[in-house]
Amino acid sequence: MLLQRRFENRCRQMYQQQKISGFLHLYIGQEAVSTGSANAVDIGEDSIITAYRDHGMGLAMGLTPEECMAELFGKKTGCSKGKGGSMHFFDREKKMMGGHAIVGAHLPLGAGIAFAHKYRGEDNVCLCFFGDGAMHQGAFREACNLAGIYELPIVFVCENNQYAMGTAVDRAFSKPDLFKHGYNFDFPSSLASGMDVFSVNKAIQDHVENYARDDQPSFLEVRTYRYQGHSITDPAEYRAENELDERKSEDAIVRLEKYIVDHDIATQEEIDGMDDEVTQTVKDAIDAADAADFPDEDALYDDIYAQEEYPFIA
Repeated sequence: MLLQRRFENRCRQMYQQQKISGFLHLYIGQEAVSTGSANAVDIGEDSIITAYRDHGMGLAMGLTPEECMAELFGKKTGCSKGKGGSMHFFDREKKMMGGHAIVGAHLPLGAGIAFAHKYRGEDNVCLCFFGDGAMHQGAFREACNLAGIYELPIVFVCENNQYAMGTAVDRAFSKPDLFKHGYNFDFPSSLASGMDVFSVNKAIQDHVENYARDDQPSFLEVRTYRYQGHSITDPAEYRAENELDERKSEDAIVRLEKYIVDHDIATQEEIDGMDDEVTQTVKDAIDAADAADFPDEDALYDDIYAQEEYPFIA
Protein backbone atom coordinates (compact mmCIF):
# COMPACT_ATOMS: atom_id res chain seq x y z
CA MET A 1 0.00 0.00 0.00
CA LEU A 2 2.89 2.33 0.76
CA LEU A 3 4.33 1.66 -2.68
CA GLN A 4 1.04 2.60 -4.33
CA ARG A 5 0.71 5.78 -2.24
CA ARG A 6 4.25 6.96 -2.95
CA PHE A 7 3.98 5.99 -6.61
CA GLU A 8 0.77 7.96 -7.09
CA ASN A 9 2.12 11.01 -5.26
CA ARG A 10 5.10 11.09 -7.60
CA CYS A 11 2.82 10.56 -10.61
CA ARG A 12 1.07 13.78 -9.70
CA GLN A 13 4.42 15.57 -9.63
CA MET A 14 5.49 14.03 -12.94
CA TYR A 15 2.25 15.20 -14.54
CA GLN A 16 2.90 18.73 -13.33
CA GLN A 17 6.39 18.48 -14.84
CA GLN A 18 4.82 17.32 -18.14
CA LYS A 19 6.55 13.94 -18.01
CA ILE A 20 3.09 12.34 -18.11
CA SER A 21 0.45 13.50 -20.56
CA GLY A 22 -3.18 12.68 -21.24
CA PHE A 23 -5.59 11.64 -18.52
CA LEU A 24 -4.39 10.68 -15.04
CA HIS A 25 -6.71 9.15 -12.43
CA LEU A 26 -4.97 8.62 -9.10
CA TYR A 27 -5.71 5.78 -6.68
CA ILE A 28 -4.73 7.60 -3.48
CA GLY A 29 -7.01 6.51 -0.62
CA GLN A 30 -8.13 3.25 -2.25
CA GLU A 31 -4.94 1.21 -1.79
CA ALA A 32 -6.50 -1.29 0.62
CA VAL A 33 -8.84 -2.49 -2.13
CA SER A 34 -6.13 -3.55 -4.57
CA THR A 35 -3.82 -4.90 -1.87
CA GLY A 36 -6.46 -6.91 -0.06
CA SER A 37 -7.79 -8.30 -3.32
CA ALA A 38 -4.51 -9.28 -4.98
CA ASN A 39 -3.44 -11.14 -1.85
CA ALA A 40 -6.63 -13.22 -1.95
CA VAL A 41 -6.14 -14.73 -5.42
CA ASP A 42 -3.54 -16.79 -7.26
CA ILE A 43 -1.65 -14.17 -9.27
CA GLY A 44 -0.78 -15.51 -12.70
CA GLU A 45 -3.67 -18.00 -12.62
CA ASP A 46 -6.73 -16.03 -11.50
CA SER A 47 -7.61 -13.00 -13.64
CA ILE A 48 -8.24 -9.40 -12.66
CA ILE A 49 -9.77 -6.75 -14.89
CA THR A 50 -10.43 -3.17 -13.85
CA ALA A 51 -11.29 0.31 -15.08
CA TYR A 52 -9.14 3.36 -15.77
CA ARG A 53 -7.97 4.01 -12.18
CA ASP A 54 -5.61 1.07 -12.54
CA HIS A 55 -2.12 2.02 -11.28
CA GLY A 56 -2.66 0.60 -7.79
CA MET A 57 -4.15 -2.63 -9.08
CA GLY A 58 -1.26 -3.09 -11.48
CA LEU A 59 1.31 -2.67 -8.71
CA ALA A 60 -0.64 -4.98 -6.40
CA MET A 61 -0.72 -7.63 -9.14
CA GLY A 62 3.06 -7.61 -9.37
CA LEU A 63 3.80 -5.19 -12.18
CA THR A 64 7.07 -3.45 -11.36
CA PRO A 65 7.23 0.27 -10.58
CA GLU A 66 9.72 0.59 -13.45
CA GLU A 67 7.39 -0.79 -16.12
CA CYS A 68 4.41 1.11 -14.70
CA MET A 69 6.20 4.46 -14.63
CA ALA A 70 7.67 3.82 -18.08
CA GLU A 71 4.16 3.22 -19.40
CA LEU A 72 3.02 6.53 -17.97
CA PHE A 73 5.99 8.21 -19.64
CA GLY A 74 5.05 6.57 -22.96
CA LYS A 75 8.29 4.58 -23.12
CA LYS A 76 8.71 1.24 -24.86
CA THR A 77 9.80 -0.44 -21.62
CA GLY A 78 6.30 0.13 -20.22
CA CYS A 79 3.90 -2.67 -19.34
CA SER A 80 1.92 -1.91 -22.51
CA LYS A 81 5.02 -0.98 -24.53
CA GLY A 82 4.33 2.72 -24.07
CA LYS A 83 1.16 2.60 -26.14
CA GLY A 84 -1.47 2.24 -23.43
CA GLY A 85 -0.72 5.00 -20.98
CA SER A 86 -2.34 5.58 -17.62
CA MET A 87 -5.65 3.84 -18.32
CA HIS A 88 -4.34 0.70 -20.02
CA PHE A 89 -1.96 -1.19 -17.73
CA PHE A 90 -1.76 -4.81 -18.86
CA ASP A 91 0.25 -7.96 -18.16
CA ARG A 92 -0.97 -11.19 -19.68
CA GLU A 93 1.39 -13.43 -17.70
CA LYS A 94 0.18 -12.02 -14.39
CA LYS A 95 -3.43 -12.10 -15.65
CA MET A 96 -3.74 -8.35 -15.18
CA MET A 97 -6.18 -7.89 -18.06
CA GLY A 98 -6.41 -4.08 -18.02
CA GLY A 99 -6.96 -1.04 -17.40
CA HIS A 100 -9.96 0.02 -19.55
CA ALA A 101 -10.89 3.61 -20.32
CA ILE A 102 -14.58 3.42 -21.24
CA VAL A 103 -16.80 3.41 -18.16
CA GLY A 104 -18.40 0.00 -17.70
CA ALA A 105 -17.31 -1.32 -21.10
CA HIS A 106 -14.92 -3.86 -19.59
CA LEU A 107 -17.60 -5.67 -17.57
CA PRO A 108 -18.65 -7.91 -20.48
CA LEU A 109 -14.95 -8.60 -21.04
CA GLY A 110 -14.74 -9.75 -17.43
CA ALA A 111 -17.65 -12.10 -18.04
CA GLY A 112 -15.86 -13.35 -21.15
CA ILE A 113 -12.65 -14.01 -19.23
CA ALA A 114 -14.62 -15.98 -16.64
CA PHE A 115 -16.34 -17.88 -19.46
CA ALA A 116 -12.91 -18.77 -20.88
CA HIS A 117 -11.74 -20.10 -17.50
CA LYS A 118 -14.82 -22.31 -17.28
CA TYR A 119 -14.76 -23.40 -20.94
CA ARG A 120 -11.13 -24.51 -20.62
CA GLY A 121 -11.85 -26.46 -17.46
CA GLU A 122 -9.58 -24.25 -15.36
CA ASP A 123 -10.12 -23.88 -11.62
CA ASN A 124 -9.58 -20.14 -11.88
CA VAL A 125 -11.73 -17.09 -11.31
CA CYS A 126 -12.06 -13.53 -12.53
CA LEU A 127 -12.29 -10.49 -10.27
CA CYS A 128 -14.00 -7.72 -12.21
CA PHE A 129 -13.54 -4.28 -10.63
CA PHE A 130 -15.54 -1.17 -11.52
CA GLY A 131 -16.63 2.09 -9.97
CA ASP A 132 -20.06 3.04 -8.67
CA GLY A 133 -20.69 5.13 -11.78
CA ALA A 134 -20.30 2.08 -14.03
CA MET A 135 -23.42 0.55 -12.52
CA HIS A 136 -25.48 3.03 -14.53
CA GLN A 137 -24.22 1.54 -17.77
CA GLY A 138 -26.22 -1.10 -19.59
CA ALA A 139 -23.08 -3.22 -19.87
CA PHE A 140 -23.20 -3.80 -16.10
CA ARG A 141 -26.55 -5.55 -16.24
CA GLU A 142 -25.69 -7.35 -19.46
CA ALA A 143 -22.52 -8.78 -17.90
CA CYS A 144 -24.30 -9.79 -14.69
CA ASN A 145 -27.09 -11.42 -16.65
CA LEU A 146 -24.66 -13.44 -18.78
CA ALA A 147 -22.70 -14.46 -15.68
CA GLY A 148 -25.90 -15.73 -14.10
CA ILE A 149 -27.04 -17.60 -17.21
CA TYR A 150 -23.72 -19.38 -17.72
CA GLU A 151 -22.88 -19.72 -13.99
CA LEU A 152 -19.50 -18.07 -14.44
CA PRO A 153 -16.62 -18.03 -11.92
CA ILE A 154 -16.60 -14.27 -11.45
CA VAL A 155 -16.79 -11.78 -8.59
CA PHE A 156 -18.17 -8.38 -9.56
CA VAL A 157 -16.40 -5.93 -7.24
CA CYS A 158 -17.78 -2.39 -7.06
CA GLU A 159 -15.16 0.05 -5.75
CA ASN A 160 -17.60 2.57 -4.36
CA ASN A 161 -15.37 5.60 -3.82
CA GLN A 162 -18.46 7.75 -3.18
CA TYR A 163 -18.35 9.79 -6.39
CA ALA A 164 -18.94 9.13 -10.08
CA MET A 165 -16.83 12.02 -11.34
CA GLY A 166 -18.52 14.78 -9.30
CA THR A 167 -21.84 13.10 -8.51
CA ALA A 168 -22.25 11.63 -5.04
CA VAL A 169 -23.68 8.13 -4.72
CA ASP A 170 -26.73 9.22 -2.73
CA ARG A 171 -27.65 11.64 -5.53
CA ALA A 172 -27.37 8.99 -8.23
CA PHE A 173 -28.99 5.89 -6.71
CA SER A 174 -32.42 5.41 -5.21
CA LYS A 175 -30.87 2.36 -3.54
CA PRO A 176 -27.45 3.62 -2.34
CA ASP A 177 -26.57 0.31 -0.66
CA LEU A 178 -25.04 -0.84 -3.91
CA PHE A 179 -24.37 -4.42 -2.85
CA LYS A 180 -28.14 -4.97 -2.75
CA HIS A 181 -28.23 -4.55 -6.53
CA GLY A 182 -26.60 -7.97 -6.73
CA TYR A 183 -29.79 -9.50 -5.37
CA ASN A 184 -31.51 -8.54 -8.63
CA PHE A 185 -29.51 -11.35 -10.27
CA ASP A 186 -29.82 -13.77 -7.34
CA PHE A 187 -26.10 -13.28 -6.64
CA PRO A 188 -24.65 -13.77 -3.16
CA SER A 189 -23.88 -10.14 -2.29
CA SER A 190 -22.07 -8.42 0.55
CA LEU A 191 -20.36 -5.26 1.76
CA ALA A 192 -16.75 -4.68 2.87
CA SER A 193 -14.84 -1.68 4.16
CA GLY A 194 -12.37 -0.42 1.60
CA MET A 195 -10.54 1.50 4.31
CA ASP A 196 -9.48 -1.75 6.01
CA VAL A 197 -7.19 -4.12 4.11
CA PHE A 198 -8.22 -7.05 6.31
CA SER A 199 -11.91 -6.48 5.59
CA VAL A 200 -11.25 -6.44 1.85
CA ASN A 201 -9.02 -9.50 1.96
CA LYS A 202 -11.52 -11.56 3.95
CA ALA A 203 -14.43 -10.55 1.74
CA ILE A 204 -12.58 -11.38 -1.49
CA GLN A 205 -11.44 -14.72 -0.06
CA ASP A 206 -15.02 -15.55 0.94
CA HIS A 207 -16.42 -14.69 -2.49
CA VAL A 208 -13.65 -16.50 -4.37
CA GLU A 209 -13.57 -19.70 -2.33
CA ASN A 210 -17.26 -20.02 -1.43
CA TYR A 211 -18.81 -18.89 -4.70
CA ALA A 212 -16.57 -18.23 -7.71
CA ARG A 213 -14.61 -21.49 -7.51
CA ASP A 214 -17.96 -23.29 -7.51
CA ASP A 215 -19.08 -21.40 -10.64
CA GLN A 216 -21.37 -19.09 -8.70
CA PRO A 217 -21.13 -15.42 -9.71
CA SER A 218 -21.34 -12.95 -6.83
CA PHE A 219 -21.34 -9.24 -6.08
CA LEU A 220 -19.19 -7.35 -3.57
CA GLU A 221 -19.41 -3.67 -2.76
CA VAL A 222 -16.23 -2.23 -1.27
CA ARG A 223 -16.81 1.21 0.25
CA THR A 224 -13.72 3.30 -0.09
CA TYR A 225 -12.81 6.92 -0.78
CA ARG A 226 -10.59 8.69 -3.28
CA TYR A 227 -8.61 11.55 -1.79
CA GLN A 228 -8.01 13.28 -5.12
CA GLY A 229 -10.50 14.58 -7.63
CA HIS A 230 -11.85 12.35 -10.38
CA SER A 231 -8.76 13.10 -12.45
CA ILE A 232 -5.66 15.21 -12.01
CA THR A 233 -7.47 18.29 -13.36
CA ASP A 234 -10.47 18.00 -11.01
CA PRO A 235 -10.25 20.29 -7.93
CA ALA A 236 -13.11 18.35 -6.28
CA GLU A 237 -14.90 21.49 -5.12
CA TYR A 238 -18.15 19.51 -4.92
CA ARG A 239 -17.08 17.95 -1.61
CA ALA A 240 -18.55 19.17 1.65
CA GLU A 241 -16.34 21.22 3.93
CA ASN A 242 -14.08 19.03 6.11
CA GLU A 243 -15.24 15.91 4.25
CA LEU A 244 -11.76 14.96 3.08
CA ASP A 245 -10.22 15.43 6.55
CA GLU A 246 -12.90 13.22 8.07
CA ARG A 247 -12.24 10.49 5.52
CA LYS A 248 -8.48 10.70 6.00
CA SER A 249 -9.00 9.89 9.68
CA GLU A 250 -9.91 6.38 8.45
CA ASP A 251 -6.81 6.06 6.24
CA ALA A 252 -6.08 2.39 5.56
CA ILE A 253 -2.30 2.80 5.63
CA VAL A 254 -2.33 4.58 8.99
CA ARG A 255 -4.68 1.93 10.40
CA LEU A 256 -2.44 -0.89 9.20
CA GLU A 257 0.68 0.79 10.60
CA LYS A 258 -1.02 1.06 13.99
CA TYR A 259 -2.03 -2.61 13.84
CA ILE A 260 1.52 -3.66 12.99
CA VAL A 261 3.03 -1.66 15.84
CA ASP A 262 0.36 -2.62 18.38
CA HIS A 263 0.82 -6.33 17.59
CA ASP A 264 4.64 -6.13 17.74
CA ILE A 265 4.98 -7.18 14.10
CA ALA A 266 7.35 -4.28 13.44
CA THR A 267 8.43 -1.07 15.14
CA GLN A 268 7.58 2.40 13.89
CA GLU A 269 11.26 2.84 13.05
CA GLU A 270 11.15 -0.25 10.85
CA ILE A 271 8.03 1.02 9.12
CA ASP A 272 9.70 4.38 8.52
CA GLY A 273 12.67 2.54 7.04
CA MET A 274 10.32 0.64 4.74
CA ASP A 275 8.80 3.94 3.66
CA ASP A 276 12.26 5.28 2.82
CA GLU A 277 12.98 2.17 0.72
CA VAL A 278 9.69 2.52 -1.14
CA THR A 279 10.34 6.20 -1.80
CA GLN A 280 13.74 5.33 -3.28
CA THR A 281 12.19 2.55 -5.37
CA VAL A 282 9.77 5.01 -6.94
CA LYS A 283 12.59 7.51 -7.57
CA ASP A 284 14.59 4.78 -9.31
CA ALA A 285 11.54 3.97 -11.44
CA ILE A 286 11.29 7.61 -12.50
CA ASP A 287 14.99 7.70 -13.39
CA ALA A 288 14.64 4.50 -15.43
CA ALA A 289 11.59 5.83 -17.25
CA ASP A 290 13.41 9.06 -18.04
CA ALA A 291 16.34 7.13 -19.50
CA ALA A 292 14.22 4.71 -21.57
CA ASP A 293 13.46 5.21 -25.26
CA PHE A 294 10.13 6.01 -26.84
CA PRO A 295 8.69 3.34 -29.16
CA ASP A 296 9.89 3.36 -32.76
CA GLU A 297 7.44 4.51 -35.42
CA ASP A 298 7.21 0.94 -36.71
CA ALA A 299 5.70 -0.05 -33.35
CA LEU A 300 2.44 1.44 -34.62
CA TYR A 301 2.00 -1.78 -36.59
CA ASP A 302 2.91 -4.19 -33.79
CA ASP A 303 0.25 -6.09 -31.85
CA ILE A 304 -2.42 -5.33 -34.44
CA TYR A 305 -4.94 -8.05 -35.21
CA ALA A 306 -5.39 -8.74 -38.91
CA GLN A 307 -7.25 -11.49 -40.75
CA GLU A 308 -6.60 -12.10 -44.43
CA GLU A 309 -9.79 -13.98 -45.17
CA TYR A 310 -13.25 -13.07 -43.92
CA PRO A 311 -15.54 -16.02 -44.67
CA PHE A 312 -18.65 -14.08 -43.68
CA ILE A 313 -18.08 -11.54 -46.49
CA ALA A 314 -19.15 -12.66 -49.97
